[in-house]
Amino acid sequence: MKRVAVFCVVMSLLLSFPAWGADTIKIGEIATVTGDFAAYGVAEVESVKIAVEEINAAGGILGKPIELIMYDCRTRQEDMVNAARRLVESDKVTAVIGPSGSGLCIAAAPIFNRGRVPHLGTLPTNPLVTMDEQGKVRPYNFRICFLDPYQGRMMAYFAAKDMNLVKAAILYDVSSDYSQGQREFFISSFEEYGGKIVADEGFRGEDVDFRSQLTNIKESGADLLVFPFMGKSLPLAVRQARELGIQQTIIGGDGYGDFMWEVAGDALGNTYWVSHVDRYDPTLQPFFDKYKEKTGTECQEFMNAVMAYDCMYWLKDAIERAGTDDPVKVRDALEATKGLKLLHAVLTMDEFHNPKDKDGVMLVCDTTQKKALFFKKVKPE
Repeated sequence: MKRVAVFCVVMSLLLSFPAWGADTIKIGEIATVTGDFAAYGVAEVESVKIAVEEINAAGGILGKPIELIMYDCRTRQEDMVNAARRLVESDKVTAVIGPSGSGLCIAAAPIFNRGRVPHLGTLPTNPLVTMDEQGKVRPYNFRICFLDPYQGRMMAYFAAKDMNLVKAAILYDVSSDYSQGQREFFISSFEEYGGKIVADEGFRGEDVDFRSQLTNIKESGADLLVFPFMGKSLPLAVRQARELGIQQTIIGGDGYGDFMWEVAGDALGNTYWVSHVDRYDPTLQPFFDKYKEKTGTECQEFMNAVMAYDCMYWLKDAIERAGTDDPVKVRDALEATKGLKLLHAVLTMDEFHNPKDKDGVMLVCDTTQKKALFFKKVKPE
């Protein structure tokens, strides 16, 4: 069953492009098309397809068309590793884009480094995505997003300095590297800013009932709830908190997606979320218009969509600067990226293969418009 599912996903994407000859540039993509993070993965797949169609229509890269090969990792680390191995060892791709999950990218990192094929993470924010446990840079791993330490500090700075909140309660996913990292860095920063952690409650990723943890949080006297996780658990936790009468401010990381309105509805009032982009920035609207034209739907998971789209153009730039689709030379070009104007930001890589000096955005949920709107840019001290 596993092989059939993967094969069908790959073929559906390859058949969406012309039947190129052998002289193509093979690019891999791994996405969470099914599983808990499916909404994020679908947005990434559609956005990479849009970028590839644009690039191929303009003559490809180095005069060659892109051949996109995609696998669904189903939000499972073992499937992520298998997909990475197949792209590197069998498909012989130049580079791989996605997915967004930190744990998924960390699990597959050894495959990319042994095979010497660069990997571009879309939204994996854990530091270990591009650095190993000894603090050494993983040579073939890159990311286009800022990190969990920055997100955790952003949330803490915003809560303490902008909202004047002092007592925080945390609900986090103990099975997620992403969630664990944001929690850790929020705690250290919030305490530095004079705040206090009055409750710290965990759950496992497959859980759907958080009432026990939220009851403890309600009794803690917190004036702030921190939700550093993502996926279907996020709107469920927001809704259950409000159902228990918890009306305090909720702040979370970049797990927000428009899909949350379908589950949580007006419970999203008085919630704020870290974002890498402003969904309603006028410069992004042509992309979202094209996304709707191509897919027939609004782009709900806009952060994933924009990051995946920009990863493809970042890779295009690196291949052109390298003058070849040789993975090792493309890796060198990715590492040397400086001042590259992309859709959402100007990209420069630091020595740890992370974006340098990117601003963060805080979004606020507007229950009248059923949207997460730009609230302010935040650059914590």
